[in-house]
Amino acid sequence: MLMTATTADDVELSFRDSGGADPVPVILVHGMGGDSHTWDRFARTLVGRGRRVVTLDLRGHGRSAHAPSYLFPQFGDDLLHLCDHLRLERVDLVGHSLGGHTASLVAQARPDLVRRLVLEEAPLPLRTGETLGRMSSRLPTPVELWHAVTGVVRHPRAVLAFDRSMTRSALAQFREPNPVWWQNLPGITASTLVISGGPGGMVDPDRLAAATAAISRCEAITIKVGHSVHRDRPNQFEAAVTAFLAD
Repeated sequence: MLMTATTADDVELSFRDSGGADPVPVILVHGMGGDSHTWDRFARTLVGRGRRVVTLDLRGHGRSAHAPSYLFPQFGDDLLHLCDHLRLERVDLVGHSLGGHTASLVAQARPDLVRRLVLEEAPLPLRTGETLGRMSSRLPTPVELWHAVTGVVRHPRAVLAFDRSMTRSALAQFREPNPVWWQNLPGITASTLVISGGPGGMVDPDRLAAATAAISRCEAITIKVGHSVHRDRPNQFEAAVTAFLAD
């Protein structure tokens, strides 16, 4: 069912809730430039296993409203606001790319709320004194360019609704060191699964090792397919994540 919620700074968010008696819903958070429909297949899988699933369109995406500002903490606050709006006391969070970073902010801010955390190809912020490196500055691969082009045909609403003004803001934020994010990693108490796409992805291996070491209960797996694992290797993604969420 399609519903809306208004954030603390009056941005209207669109979300879908499968409903059901599951006491720990799964919230699926898409990446930049997409919308909640990227999770349709995985959401059906989870619902078929008896899980309650909530998918949202982040601010500036899909059916959600455009906003005057797209700071990363605002995305995290929006997701927290949605959890409070739905009166959720415990959730599993699965986020891709920007959605993964958003989910990590929620797990840092409210460790009591998040039971399981899945970060799929979430770009890891720079540490103090660190340069961008190869993974952060690389050009899109031919496969990624092909998916970007065909995405216009497959999901025209997502492409047309996306507020492109956030692109410059997001890139600037990812290219600035974020010591606070790194300092808050040990505060994550959720069991955490980090999924990287290998050399074709956007997760720096050195930062990945540092992040997994900082989170007390964290494992990392690599599925060598590039930045969008759930889209390009759905069977492997679903097998790994459903097992993790059910553990």
